[in-house]
Amino acid sequence: MSDSEGKLTTAIVIGAGQRGFAYAHYQEVKPEEFRVIAVADPKKYQRERLQTLCNIADDMVFQDWREVAERERFADCVMICTQDQQHKEPAVVFAKKGYHILLEKPMATTEEDCREIVRVCKENNIFLTVCHVLRYTPWVRKIKELIDSGAIGDVVNIQHLEPVGYMYWHFAHSFVRGNWHKESESAFSLLAKCCHDVDLICHWMGPQKCQSVSSFGHLSHFSQSNKPKKAANRCLDCPKEVESKCPYSAVEIYINNGIKSFNKGWPVSVLTSGPPDIENVTEALRTGPYGRCVFDMDNDVMSQQVVNMQFTGGATASLSMIGFTESICAREVNVFGTKGEIRYKDGNGSVLQVDFTTGQRYHHKLESRNRGPLSGHGGADYCLMENFESALYHKDFSKIHTGADETLASHLVVFAAEKARKENRVVTINEDMSFA
Repeated sequence: MSDSEGKLTTAIVIGAGQRGFAYAHYQEVKPEEFRVIAVADPKKYQRERLQTLCNIADDMVFQDWREVAERERFADCVMICTQDQQHKEPAVVFAKKGYHILLEKPMATTEEDCREIVRVCKENNIFLTVCHVLRYTPWVRKIKELIDSGAIGDVVNIQHLEPVGYMYWHFAHSFVRGNWHKESESAFSLLAKCCHDVDLICHWMGPQKCQSVSSFGHLSHFSQSNKPKKAANRCLDCPKEVESKCPYSAVEIYINNGIKSFNKGWPVSVLTSGPPDIENVTEALRTGPYGRCVFDMDNDVMSQQVVNMQFTGGATASLSMIGFTESICAREVNVFGTKGEIRYKDGNGSVLQVDFTTGQRYHHKLESRNRGPLSGHGGADYCLMENFESALYHKDFSKIHTGADETLASHLVVFAAEKARKENRVVTINEDMSFA
């Protein structure tokens, strides 16, 4: 165990799925500073895949995180990458045992659980980093830099768009068929998908705090009433004349454009508990949720939602989450200030700044670096891990940009927005972070 600066930082991965597996690759980048020494995951294929990646000893491979918690603390940190509703319990348990924590977003699925995680981490002097990876992307940092420099004067409004879709099927994969399709089993879609985006808005607003929220949303299209005539309950059984015209065809998404096109990564990789080959994927479509008709599911989360926010000092912001878009998560943002504005669409090579005084337009170029398996979110996955590991290595909490207090504050805005939507009213966020 490395309790002093300069020693190797050791980690345990709790949940070896897509995110846990990605973060574990940081060991390859800084092998002299960081090492994954244990893994816990109920799925054999996932935990053995990560065991192989990190060369983990057999006696350090667990089916259940509780087996890890039963032992005396034997590592510096845990990286909790379980499903959303499985965040709170391990976070609290491992914090009480003295482990520093990297916690996948959202922190938890209820306001009360988020508050408890923060409270326990503070009581036990735990470094908590929540995986709001977008804060670490070059474009987010450049926008923040321009705002803080005063280049556009005082911020008066932010408009932010989160297009979930990608040729119409990404929302269907995750929020109709997938792990986040039903609030009682995961979380409402604004929390699961857009806690990132609310966090960015709060981050850019700086010292101005959100004090009131309204929100509206709807579950559009993905319901029994829109099921085509003659459509089957599963895409494999659907008549060709129906299946071939459906943009959500599981045959097209996971077989023709997936495994037959040599794509074994996301989204195909999450379908099976074993290797993503043609046999396993076909069986998953025949028996699992990803093969079901999108109009035959029990999904209940919003496919579109808008959030309006008022901040101290009078600034406002609006967020739109839309499931029906061509692009996938290519966020668009406009920041309007008293002296200028900032515009950016994710994927562009520069951030545009307009100066109202001179009329000049400045294109601020963004750094782009390939980080291999940690290139996710524009390389932000790498930057997140680098900051977390550096904070532990140097025992410097200031290196953590998405810690307990700021993450809790932005999560509470999300909970307030959903409360506003469900109760059809404006929700006030008090100075003590309670709602009225």
